Amino acid sequence: MFVKAHNPLLLAVLCAAVLLLAASVSADGLRGIRSHQAPDYTRLVLDTQAPVRYELFTLDNPSRVVVDLFDVTAVRGFDTDVLSSNRDVKNIRGHARGNGYRVVLDMNRTLTPKHFTLAPVAPYGHRLVVDLVDATAKPARPPQAPKQNRDVLVAIDAGHGGEDPGAIGQGKVYEKQVVLSIAREIERLIDAAPGFDAFLVRTGDYYIALPDRTRIAREQRADLFVSIHADAFKSSEVTGASVYTLSNSGATSEQARWLADRENASDLIGGVGSVSLDDKDPLLAKVLWELSMDASQASSLAAAESVADELSKVTKLHKRRIEQAGFVVLKSPDMPSILVETGYLSNPSEARRLSQREHQRKVAKAISAGIQAYLKAEPPTGTLLANRSSSEPRRYRIEPGDTLSEIAMRYGVSTRALRSANSLANDRLRIGQVLVIPTS
Repeated sequence: MFVKAHNPLLLAVLCAAVLLLAASVSADGLRGIRSHQAPDYTRLVLDTQAPVRYELFTLDNPSRVVVDLFDVTAVRGFDTDVLSSNRDVKNIRGHARGNGYRVVLDMNRTLTPKHFTLAPVAPYGHRLVVDLVDATAKPARPPQAPKQNRDVLVAIDAGHGGEDPGAIGQGKVYEKQVVLSIAREIERLIDAAPGFDAFLVRTGDYYIALPDRTRIAREQRADLFVSIHADAFKSSEVTGASVYTLSNSGATSEQARWLADRENASDLIGGVGSVSLDDKDPLLAKVLWELSMDASQASSLAAAESVADELSKVTKLHKRRIEQAGFVVLKSPDMPSILVETGYLSNPSEARRLSQREHQRKVAKAISAGIQAYLKAEPPTGTLLANRSSSEPRRYRIEPGDTLSEIAMRYGVSTRALRSANSLANDRLRIGQVLVIPTS
């Protein structure tokens, strides 16, 4: 069709129609592809500008995984060359196919593909996720059989990872990278201490679903679970480290609630396609869980206080008191669990500090010291620390608000025995005074 130049109205209508058509084509465009590698799977993520219909199938000799996207075109600049080296995928190829687009994964070995789509969640749009799973993979760290005089075991969980960058500070400081660096240093320091052992729940840049992080720690029979974060808040003026424990009855502050909601949404960002529940009667499981949580939460609070004490020596604390909120990652009935916010990346100055290796080491050293102090004071039964402490008198340093009767109740001894062991004429105490705790 030809349009005469002297008909500007018709020309304008035609141009608008062409622009609308172009927009409708690009709206279903294939924007990009990313890859993340975990110990037991490789993840590929296809970013699209709208929900997609697709079909996935496998081919043999050689092994391939094929993804056909219907009514989709690749946008300008789309590139399938995202893998520099990968143990599972040799090559990724892509080409237009009719009104759609085909992506072919040339495999180094035969794996089971699991796939699902995800709705937009900031900072991402629509996504098609393909996980290439090795069903025969064994745990990187096989669980150790229980034994007497064993080391205490600490699970260090670096938050976020893979598809989920966590908070992003000024200068593109990514939370997932900062906390993994701090977690590695904590692991090194704890491993170096006699009677202690530690392991990383996440060892690289990949995502683990929140319930799976706790499950991994429990399978390893960890004595303490510590989740490391460096989050953000609505205001850039918020600063300081904080330590959190689980609350079943509501958050202790609006900020704690906001933070827990944000962290609990990580599975939507990190990409978890489905959630399966254990095959247990729901009411029975809930009752047993709540009964077990009471003891776990008391120990969690003691661990949190010990870590906060040490953190206060190297960095500003946002709040001195231990806050509580409904963090999914802390829900473990048989293992004390705490979450440490090392600072706020939404604050430019704090983001700069947290990106510096020296500051990361200071924070890691403080967290490690707090962990060790707690586990030495409350050593798990059957550990080398417990054996040592049984032959050594326990000690407690008086803090503001302490009373002799409360200390006696905490350690399961009588007030009279506590007075006698410390040659006290009365129940008066002074801050900083160290009491010897007699055997109950």
